[in-house]
Amino acid sequence: MSSLWPEHLDSIVDEFKDCFDSMERYELLFEYARKNPKPLPEEEWTEENQILGCQSRAHVICSLNDKGHFILRSGADAQIVQGLMSITAIAVNGLNPIEVSNLTPAYIEEMGLKAALSPNRANGFLNMFNRVIKEAKILSET
Repeated sequence: MSSLWPEHLDSIVDEFKDCFDSMERYELLFEYARKNPKPLPEEEWTEENQILGCQSRAHVICSLNDKGHFILRSGADAQIVQGLMSITAIAVNGLNPIEVSNLTPAYIEEMGLKAALSPNRANGFLNMFNRVIKEAKILSET
């Protein structure tokens, strides 16, 4: 794992860096929204797992699988947010919770997405990311 993000995220970061402009990045983000590795169906959306400060409805549940690996399940009503959450799930799923708790959101900036997001979307993403990190710290203590 690199110091900024897990190595298995490198190919996704490169894919976004190769995009011509923000519109192409959004299209790619929509593709990742459809590829959500651990979707959280709407019937599991609750006040407890909602991300506050997000422009859209976004929800996450963090847990450990039977081997003690981190699992992020997420759902959102906006494709941009769902894409960001899906990429984050790809980044963190399967890691141990201590590794997750040490991550930074630097991959979003490297992908060129941070500059493409509205201030509200960027704030919502950071709230979601910080929630995942907080949950990872709690899970690493169990």
